[in-house]
Amino acid sequence: MSSVIDQAVQARLIATAPRSQVIPASLRYDRADPFAVRLVFPPAASLDGAEVTWTFGRDLLEEGLSEPAGAGDVQIWPYDSDAVVVEFHAVSGMAVVQFDPQELRAFLTRSYRLVAKGDEARHLDVEADLVALLREA
Repeated sequence: MSSVIDQAVQARLIATAPRSQVIPASLRYDRADPFAVRLVFPPAASLDGAEVTWTFGRDLLEEGLSEPAGAGDVQIWPYDSDAVVVEFHAVSGMAVVQFDPQELRAFLTRSYRLVAKGDEARHLDVEADLVALLREA
């Protein structure tokens, strides 16, 4: 079984002008980083033409499916039965993106099959992470 999940999703970038647009995105989950989810937008979706990756907690994504969650750079909340809103804040500005909640739930279900909720700490390699951190110092 693979230790990485990479699931294509459709995102709707909410904009005032000219209009909202649908963009492809990818949700990624890696057993080696069991608490995190990565949301990757292709170069065409960014202002500078570079791929953009946002990393945030898997628990934040789960909570945001049913109630407003997050207080920092990433905030997630259900909009209605057909949409979940994810708001990203960066120094250069902010973006508001809508997703189909079914796609997000399917992704979470797959991630929980890979690493069960509450079992994340067993998949951390703290010693290897510490060695890598010390090498960079």
